[in-house]
Amino acid sequence: MADGELPYYQLVVRSLRSSGADLHLVLDPLRLAASVPQAWRLLGRLRPAAIFTTGGYLALPLVTAARARGIPSLLWEGNVIPGRATAAVARMATRVAVSFPPTLDAFPGRSFVSGTPIRSFAGIDRDASRRSFDVGADDRMLLVFGGSQAVARITAALEAGLERLLADWTVVHLAGAAGMPAALAMRDRLPEGLRDRYQPIAFLTERMADALVAADLVLGRAGSSTCAEVAAVGVASILVPYPHAAGHQQANAEWLADQGAAVMVLNAELDGERLVAEATALRDDERRARIGEAARGLAVPEAARLLAEELLAMGEGRPLPSLSGTAG
Repeated sequence: MADGELPYYQLVVRSLRSSGADLHLVLDPLRLAASVPQAWRLLGRLRPAAIFTTGGYLALPLVTAARARGIPSLLWEGNVIPGRATAAVARMATRVAVSFPPTLDAFPGRSFVSGTPIRSFAGIDRDASRRSFDVGADDRMLLVFGGSQAVARITAALEAGLERLLADWTVVHLAGAAGMPAALAMRDRLPEGLRDRYQPIAFLTERMADALVAADLVLGRAGSSTCAEVAAVGVASILVPYPHAAGHQQANAEWLADQGAAVMVLNAELDGERLVAEATALRDDERRARIGEAARGLAVPEAARLLAEELLAMGEGRPLPSLSGTAG
Protein backbone atom coordinates (compact mmCIF):
# COMPACT_ATOMS: atom_id res chain seq x y z
CA MET A 1 0.00 0.00 0.00
CA ALA A 2 1.37 3.40 -0.99
CA ASP A 3 2.08 6.07 1.61
CA GLY A 4 -1.01 8.09 2.43
CA GLU A 5 -3.46 5.47 1.20
CA LEU A 6 -6.14 4.08 3.48
CA PRO A 7 -7.24 0.45 3.32
CA TYR A 8 -10.75 -0.14 1.99
CA TYR A 9 -12.91 -3.12 2.93
CA GLN A 10 -16.25 -3.82 1.28
CA LEU A 11 -19.12 -5.86 2.65
CA VAL A 12 -21.45 -7.75 0.33
CA VAL A 13 -24.43 -5.61 1.40
CA ARG A 14 -25.42 -3.12 -1.30
CA SER A 15 -27.10 0.28 -1.33
CA LEU A 16 -30.88 0.15 -1.79
CA ARG A 17 -31.10 2.20 -4.97
CA SER A 18 -33.13 -0.03 -7.24
CA SER A 19 -36.93 0.03 -7.24
CA GLY A 20 -39.66 -2.23 -8.46
CA ALA A 21 -40.00 -5.99 -8.35
CA ASP A 22 -36.63 -7.34 -9.39
CA LEU A 23 -34.10 -9.92 -8.31
CA HIS A 24 -32.61 -7.55 -5.74
CA LEU A 25 -35.77 -7.77 -3.63
CA VAL A 26 -34.73 -11.36 -2.93
CA LEU A 27 -30.98 -10.90 -2.89
CA ASP A 28 -30.73 -7.77 -0.69
CA PRO A 29 -31.95 -9.46 2.53
CA LEU A 30 -29.54 -12.33 1.84
CA ARG A 31 -26.67 -9.89 1.31
CA LEU A 32 -27.56 -8.09 4.53
CA ALA A 33 -27.58 -11.35 6.49
CA ALA A 34 -24.27 -12.46 4.95
CA SER A 35 -22.65 -9.12 5.79
CA VAL A 36 -23.04 -9.55 9.54
CA PRO A 37 -20.63 -12.50 9.87
CA GLN A 38 -18.40 -10.86 7.27
CA ALA A 39 -18.25 -7.71 9.43
CA TRP A 40 -17.68 -9.88 12.52
CA ARG A 41 -14.60 -11.46 10.95
CA LEU A 42 -13.32 -8.12 9.69
CA LEU A 43 -13.61 -6.49 13.10
CA GLY A 44 -11.91 -9.49 14.68
CA ARG A 45 -8.98 -9.04 12.35
CA LEU A 46 -8.71 -5.24 12.57
CA ARG A 47 -9.63 -4.92 16.26
CA PRO A 48 -10.67 -1.24 16.16
CA ALA A 49 -10.96 0.61 19.44
CA ALA A 50 -14.21 2.32 18.35
CA ILE A 51 -16.55 2.64 15.36
CA PHE A 52 -17.87 5.87 13.84
CA THR A 53 -20.80 5.81 11.42
CA THR A 54 -23.24 8.19 9.77
CA GLY A 55 -25.90 5.48 9.74
CA GLY A 56 -28.05 4.24 6.92
CA TYR A 57 -28.80 0.74 5.69
CA LEU A 58 -25.17 -0.05 4.86
CA ALA A 59 -24.09 0.53 8.47
CA LEU A 60 -26.41 -2.10 9.97
CA PRO A 61 -24.08 -5.13 9.63
CA LEU A 62 -21.03 -3.27 10.92
CA VAL A 63 -22.67 -1.77 14.00
CA THR A 64 -24.45 -5.07 14.75
CA ALA A 65 -21.14 -6.93 14.62
CA ALA A 66 -19.42 -4.23 16.69
CA ARG A 67 -22.01 -4.54 19.42
CA ALA A 68 -21.65 -8.32 19.45
CA ARG A 69 -17.88 -7.96 19.84
CA GLY A 70 -18.18 -5.30 22.56
CA ILE A 71 -16.69 -2.57 20.38
CA PRO A 72 -18.22 0.85 21.19
CA SER A 73 -19.76 2.80 18.32
CA LEU A 74 -20.80 6.40 17.75
CA LEU A 75 -23.54 7.22 15.26
CA TRP A 76 -23.86 10.77 13.89
CA GLU A 77 -27.20 11.97 12.48
CA GLY A 78 -27.08 15.22 10.53
CA ASN A 79 -30.78 15.86 9.89
CA VAL A 80 -33.64 16.82 12.17
CA ILE A 81 -35.58 13.67 11.22
CA PRO A 82 -33.50 10.47 11.09
CA GLY A 83 -34.22 7.89 8.41
CA ARG A 84 -35.65 4.49 9.30
CA ALA A 85 -32.41 2.65 8.65
CA THR A 86 -30.46 5.12 10.78
CA ALA A 87 -32.99 4.70 13.58
CA ALA A 88 -32.39 0.94 13.38
CA VAL A 89 -28.61 1.45 13.52
CA ALA A 90 -29.04 3.74 16.53
CA ARG A 91 -30.58 0.91 18.54
CA MET A 92 -27.26 -0.94 18.22
CA ALA A 93 -24.94 2.05 18.68
CA THR A 94 -23.34 3.02 21.99
CA ARG A 95 -24.10 6.73 21.61
CA VAL A 96 -25.84 8.95 19.06
CA ALA A 97 -24.60 12.43 18.17
CA VAL A 98 -27.10 14.76 16.48
CA SER A 99 -26.86 18.08 14.68
CA PHE A 100 -30.20 19.55 15.76
CA PRO A 101 -31.67 19.65 19.29
CA PRO A 102 -35.12 18.33 18.21
CA THR A 103 -33.46 15.08 17.08
CA LEU A 104 -32.70 14.22 20.71
CA ASP A 105 -36.32 13.14 21.04
CA ALA A 106 -35.75 10.34 18.50
CA PHE A 107 -33.04 8.81 20.71
CA PRO A 108 -34.11 9.55 24.30
CA GLY A 109 -31.39 9.12 26.89
CA ARG A 110 -28.80 7.97 24.34
CA SER A 111 -27.97 11.09 22.36
CA PHE A 112 -26.29 14.47 22.60
CA VAL A 113 -25.99 17.53 20.40
CA SER A 114 -22.65 17.62 18.61
CA GLY A 115 -23.54 19.86 15.69
CA THR A 116 -22.29 19.22 12.16
CA PRO A 117 -18.57 19.09 11.36
CA ILE A 118 -17.79 21.99 9.02
CA ARG A 119 -14.84 23.89 7.59
CA SER A 120 -13.05 26.40 9.82
CA PHE A 121 -13.80 30.10 9.50
CA ALA A 122 -11.15 31.14 11.99
CA GLY A 123 -8.94 34.03 10.98
CA ILE A 124 -10.92 35.00 7.87
CA ASP A 125 -11.17 38.77 7.51
CA ARG A 126 -14.57 39.87 6.23
CA ASP A 127 -13.37 43.09 4.62
CA ALA A 128 -10.60 41.29 2.76
CA SER A 129 -13.00 38.56 1.67
CA ARG A 130 -15.44 41.12 0.31
CA ARG A 131 -12.71 42.89 -1.60
CA SER A 132 -11.70 39.57 -3.17
CA PHE A 133 -15.22 39.36 -4.66
CA ASP A 134 -15.23 43.04 -5.68
CA VAL A 135 -18.01 43.87 -3.23
CA GLY A 136 -17.99 47.54 -2.27
CA ALA A 137 -18.25 48.76 1.29
CA ASP A 138 -21.85 49.93 0.78
CA ASP A 139 -22.92 47.03 -1.45
CA ARG A 140 -24.65 43.79 -0.49
CA MET A 141 -23.54 40.34 -1.63
CA LEU A 142 -25.97 37.50 -2.37
CA LEU A 143 -24.27 34.09 -2.53
CA VAL A 144 -26.26 31.50 -4.50
CA PHE A 145 -25.66 27.74 -4.50
CA GLY A 146 -27.13 26.68 -7.83
CA GLY A 147 -24.97 24.36 -9.88
CA SER A 148 -26.65 20.97 -10.30
CA GLN A 149 -29.91 19.32 -11.28
CA ALA A 150 -30.83 19.17 -7.59
CA VAL A 151 -31.00 22.98 -7.57
CA ALA A 152 -32.54 23.54 -11.00
CA ARG A 153 -35.45 25.40 -9.38
CA ILE A 154 -33.03 27.82 -7.71
CA THR A 155 -31.18 28.42 -10.97
CA ALA A 156 -34.42 29.04 -12.88
CA ALA A 157 -35.66 31.50 -10.24
CA LEU A 158 -32.32 33.29 -10.29
CA GLU A 159 -32.44 33.65 -14.07
CA ALA A 160 -36.00 34.97 -14.00
CA GLY A 161 -35.24 37.58 -11.35
CA LEU A 162 -31.58 38.31 -11.98
CA GLU A 163 -31.80 41.77 -13.53
CA ARG A 164 -34.07 43.02 -10.73
CA LEU A 165 -31.87 41.41 -8.06
CA LEU A 166 -28.78 43.14 -9.39
CA ALA A 167 -30.30 46.52 -8.63
CA ASP A 168 -29.76 45.74 -4.93
CA TRP A 169 -27.19 42.94 -4.81
CA THR A 170 -23.89 41.77 -6.16
CA VAL A 171 -24.69 38.14 -6.97
CA VAL A 172 -22.02 35.44 -6.69
CA HIS A 173 -23.43 32.29 -8.26
CA LEU A 174 -21.87 28.87 -7.75
CA ALA A 175 -23.00 27.44 -11.06
CA GLY A 176 -20.95 24.24 -11.23
CA ALA A 177 -18.95 23.18 -14.28
CA ALA A 178 -22.03 21.94 -16.14
CA GLY A 179 -23.96 25.12 -15.38
CA MET A 180 -21.28 27.59 -16.43
CA PRO A 181 -22.21 27.88 -20.15
CA ALA A 182 -25.81 28.79 -19.26
CA ALA A 183 -24.64 31.15 -16.50
CA LEU A 184 -22.23 32.94 -18.83
CA ALA A 185 -24.97 33.26 -21.43
CA MET A 186 -27.21 34.69 -18.72
CA ARG A 187 -24.56 37.27 -17.92
CA ASP A 188 -24.15 38.20 -21.58
CA ARG A 189 -27.88 38.96 -21.81
CA LEU A 190 -27.69 41.48 -18.98
CA PRO A 191 -27.49 45.23 -19.67
CA GLU A 192 -23.84 46.20 -19.85
CA GLY A 193 -24.02 48.24 -16.65
CA LEU A 194 -25.13 45.21 -14.61
CA ARG A 195 -22.83 42.51 -15.93
CA ASP A 196 -20.05 43.16 -13.43
CA ARG A 197 -22.54 42.69 -10.58
CA TYR A 198 -23.18 39.07 -11.54
CA GLN A 199 -20.30 36.65 -10.93
CA PRO A 200 -20.92 33.07 -12.07
CA ILE A 201 -18.22 30.72 -10.74
CA ALA A 202 -17.99 26.98 -11.35
CA PHE A 203 -16.45 26.06 -7.98
CA LEU A 204 -14.93 28.00 -5.12
CA THR A 205 -13.08 25.14 -3.35
CA GLU A 206 -10.58 26.95 -1.06
CA ARG A 207 -12.48 30.25 -1.36
CA MET A 208 -15.81 28.88 -0.15
CA ALA A 209 -15.16 29.94 3.44
CA ASP A 210 -14.26 33.44 2.22
CA ALA A 211 -17.48 33.60 0.19
CA LEU A 212 -19.63 32.69 3.18
CA VAL A 213 -17.90 35.24 5.40
CA ALA A 214 -18.21 37.91 2.69
CA ALA A 215 -21.89 37.24 2.00
CA ASP A 216 -24.75 39.33 3.35
CA LEU A 217 -27.33 36.75 2.27
CA VAL A 218 -27.17 33.10 1.17
CA LEU A 219 -29.61 31.28 -1.10
CA GLY A 220 -29.35 27.50 -1.18
CA ARG A 221 -30.66 24.11 -0.13
CA ALA A 222 -31.05 23.04 3.51
CA GLY A 223 -28.62 20.19 3.93
CA SER A 224 -27.00 19.73 7.31
CA SER A 225 -23.68 21.28 6.25
CA THR A 226 -25.28 24.37 4.70
CA CYS A 227 -27.41 24.93 7.80
CA ALA A 228 -24.38 24.52 10.07
CA GLU A 229 -22.15 26.83 8.04
CA VAL A 230 -24.59 29.72 7.74
CA ALA A 231 -25.11 29.41 11.50
CA ALA A 232 -21.37 29.39 12.23
CA VAL A 233 -20.84 32.49 10.10
CA GLY A 234 -23.99 34.19 11.36
CA VAL A 235 -25.29 35.07 7.91
CA ALA A 236 -28.95 35.38 6.93
CA SER A 237 -30.19 32.78 4.47
CA ILE A 238 -33.08 31.83 2.23
CA LEU A 239 -33.29 28.04 2.41
CA VAL A 240 -35.10 26.11 -0.33
CA PRO A 241 -35.25 22.51 0.90
CA TYR A 242 -34.75 19.71 -1.59
CA PRO A 243 -38.25 18.28 -2.01
CA HIS A 244 -37.23 14.61 -2.05
CA ALA A 245 -35.06 12.45 0.25
CA ALA A 246 -37.95 11.82 2.67
CA GLY A 247 -38.35 15.52 3.44
CA HIS A 248 -35.20 15.69 5.58
CA GLN A 249 -34.17 19.11 4.30
CA GLN A 250 -37.61 20.59 4.82
CA ALA A 251 -37.48 19.60 8.49
CA ASN A 252 -34.04 21.18 8.79
CA ALA A 253 -35.20 24.43 7.18
CA GLU A 254 -38.44 24.54 9.16
CA TRP A 255 -36.59 24.25 12.44
CA LEU A 256 -34.19 27.08 11.57
CA ALA A 257 -37.07 29.23 10.33
CA ASP A 258 -39.03 28.58 13.53
CA GLN A 259 -36.04 29.90 15.50
CA GLY A 260 -35.93 33.05 13.38
CA ALA A 261 -32.58 31.87 12.01
CA ALA A 262 -33.49 31.57 8.30
CA VAL A 263 -36.23 32.20 5.78
CA MET A 264 -37.69 29.04 4.26
CA VAL A 265 -39.25 28.92 0.79
CA LEU A 266 -40.63 25.61 -0.42
CA ASN A 267 -39.20 24.34 -3.69
CA ALA A 268 -42.58 24.43 -5.45
CA GLU A 269 -43.13 28.04 -4.37
CA LEU A 270 -39.81 29.43 -5.58
CA ASP A 271 -39.84 31.41 -8.81
CA GLY A 272 -38.36 34.70 -9.95
CA GLU A 273 -41.09 36.80 -8.34
CA ARG A 274 -40.82 35.06 -4.98
CA LEU A 275 -37.04 35.26 -4.97
CA VAL A 276 -37.04 38.97 -5.76
CA ALA A 277 -39.67 39.60 -3.08
CA GLU A 278 -37.73 37.73 -0.38
CA ALA A 279 -34.41 39.31 -1.36
CA THR A 280 -35.97 42.77 -1.40
CA ALA A 281 -37.36 42.28 2.10
CA LEU A 282 -33.93 41.10 3.25
CA ARG A 283 -32.28 44.22 1.86
CA ASP A 284 -33.14 45.61 5.29
CA ASP A 285 -29.85 45.47 7.23
CA GLU A 286 -31.53 45.19 10.63
CA ARG A 287 -33.71 42.28 9.59
CA ARG A 288 -30.74 40.40 8.16
CA ALA A 289 -28.76 41.10 11.32
CA ARG A 290 -31.53 39.63 13.49
CA ILE A 291 -31.67 36.47 11.38
CA GLY A 292 -27.89 36.16 11.35
CA GLU A 293 -27.63 36.55 15.12
CA ALA A 294 -30.37 33.97 15.67
CA ALA A 295 -28.49 31.58 13.39
CA ARG A 296 -25.20 32.23 15.20
CA GLY A 297 -26.89 31.41 18.49
CA LEU A 298 -27.64 27.90 17.20
CA ALA A 299 -24.13 27.22 15.89
CA VAL A 300 -21.86 24.45 17.22
CA PRO A 301 -18.63 25.38 15.42
CA GLU A 302 -16.56 22.85 17.39
CA ALA A 303 -18.58 19.83 16.22
CA ALA A 304 -15.59 17.97 14.76
CA ARG A 305 -13.71 18.31 18.05
CA LEU A 306 -16.70 17.13 20.08
CA LEU A 307 -17.08 14.03 17.94
CA ALA A 308 -13.35 13.30 18.07
CA GLU A 309 -13.24 13.64 21.85
CA GLU A 310 -16.22 11.29 22.21
CA LEU A 311 -14.59 8.68 19.97
CA LEU A 312 -11.23 8.92 21.75
CA ALA A 313 -12.93 8.46 25.12
CA MET A 314 -14.80 5.43 23.74
CA GLY A 315 -11.64 3.88 22.35
CA GLU A 316 -9.67 4.46 25.54
CA GLY A 317 -12.43 3.32 27.88
CA ARG A 318 -12.67 6.70 29.61
CA PRO A 319 -15.88 8.41 30.79
CA LEU A 320 -17.66 9.84 27.79
CA PRO A 321 -17.69 13.65 27.58
CA SER A 322 -21.34 13.59 26.48
CA LEU A 323 -22.28 11.77 29.70
CA SER A 324 -19.91 13.46 32.11
CA GLY A 325 -20.92 17.02 31.24
CA THR A 326 -17.53 17.92 29.77
CA ALA A 327 -18.64 17.95 26.12
CA GLY A 328 -18.10 21.37 24.57
